[in-house]
Amino acid sequence: MIGQSFTQGVGKVRFVGIQNYIDLLQNDVFLLAAKNTLRFEAICVPLICVLSFLLALGLFKMPYFALRAAIILPLVVPVASVSMVFNILLADGGMVQRLLSLMGVQELNILKSPAAFYALVVFYLWKNLGYTVILFLAGLNAIPKEYPQAASLDGANSIQILRYITLPCILPTAFMVFIIAIIRSFSSFREAYLLAGNYPHTSIYMLQHFMQNNFASLNYQRLSVAALLVFFVIFLLVWVLFALRNRMEE
Repeated sequence: MIGQSFTQGVGKVRFVGIQNYIDLLQNDVFLLAAKNTLRFEAICVPLICVLSFLLALGLFKMPYFALRAAIILPLVVPVASVSMVFNILLADGGMVQRLLSLMGVQELNILKSPAAFYALVVFYLWKNLGYTVILFLAGLNAIPKEYPQAASLDGANSIQILRYITLPCILPTAFMVFIIAIIRSFSSFREAYLLAGNYPHTSIYMLQHFMQNNFASLNYQRLSVAALLVFFVIFLLVWVLFALRNRMEE
């Protein structure tokens, strides 16, 4: 793949150096896909981390089996069947469109408008929230019960226990959840593809769409360059986060 990214042609290839990289970084479709992917990352990663921590905190204090099952249920539901439900709800004449029209909002096809981005965010969060909740619950269960009990005996309230005991103890788990959320959100193509196909609205045209379409058109050089750039960005981001964590620990 690395060697192919520096060549052009099929069969009889020729070496072109970094020209493929220059051409890709000047490609409007690639830049659109990169912008959408980074925007999706910037919204979904903080949201899924914060929401999953709050849900885990609530489930930890109220360990009702039904509530935990409801959070984990999306993990076992096939994503194709869920996407079909979302398509039915969001399609022309669907339930969401009818509700919006009753509220006086002009009718629109959500999956063919800029609102498709937010539909994808909701779909992704609903499908993946349970996984990060499980990780946070494991982290909360690993905190020794003696710590909050001793703090309560010393007169600490719930907010003080959360700030001075729970949050410092949960930081290693939160860091790993953050890393996993970044990696998983880069693989959001499955949800976007099932919602809108190979050529969705421009607001949800992701890097995976770009690579999938170049693979279908047998443009392996451009596909190789795009895949290597995505790998480099993820690697660099994770490396920086681990470096920051190590410096904080020191």
